[in-house]
Amino acid sequence: MNISLTNVTKAFGPLKVLDDVTFEATFEHTLALVGPSGGGKSTLLRLLAGLDRADAGTIRVDGEELEPREEMLRCYRKRIGIVFQAYNLFPHLTALENVVLALTQVHGLPRGRAMERAEEVLRRFQLAGHAGKQPAHLSGGQRQRVAIARALAIEPRFLLLDEPTSALDPEMTAEVLDVIAELRGSGRPIILVTHEMGFARRSADLVAFVSGGGVRECAPAEEFFTSPASEETRRFLDKILKY
Repeated sequence: MNISLTNVTKAFGPLKVLDDVTFEATFEHTLALVGPSGGGKSTLLRLLAGLDRADAGTIRVDGEELEPREEMLRCYRKRIGIVFQAYNLFPHLTALENVVLALTQVHGLPRGRAMERAEEVLRRFQLAGHAGKQPAHLSGGQRQRVAIARALAIEPRFLLLDEPTSALDPEMTAEVLDVIAELRGSGRPIILVTHEMGFARRSADLVAFVSGGGVRECAPAEEFFTSPASEETRRFLDKILKY
């Protein structure tokens, strides 16, 4: 997979979150975006998801330019799977219906086929016994696995995961990271915003350091962690890996 940003800027009011970013990455399985809070990681992911539009610059995914027209972005978003840190499940629907809804309402599958696919993907993530439960009756790890199952059920080109473990305790974090690690070999590339440095080191092909509104460096995971190219990256890793 290849992503390319050329002179991309994004501001929210007076706050410039991404500032004239030019960056390219080619990877087979996983790109991890790491860096300090507020550095621009989630905004970069939302731009790649087509959920926000850049104020300036060009974004290409596998050579395809993300056009700013809403009708084009809608078509683009239908082909990718997105998982947020806060699950974004409908609280009044069961786990099964949360997965079915996107398949029928967005992708136009007949309900019977949608039910079959939803049940299949829930079984894959050991959630078949929880299909009839609403999110309030699931653990945090189970809710996040439902969100991942929903994203995969649409058979996306690739997956975008925005800090999917940030709201979880350590046991549930490990549970969800195991699921993401399994997805690494599924044939669908993953772009992941994460604070889990050990996971990024073990599972990512490339790690990009996003800070101060820019992508400061990008390197293969082991090289990134053992020989960071910039002093800013080195200070970040020293601080975050200290304990």
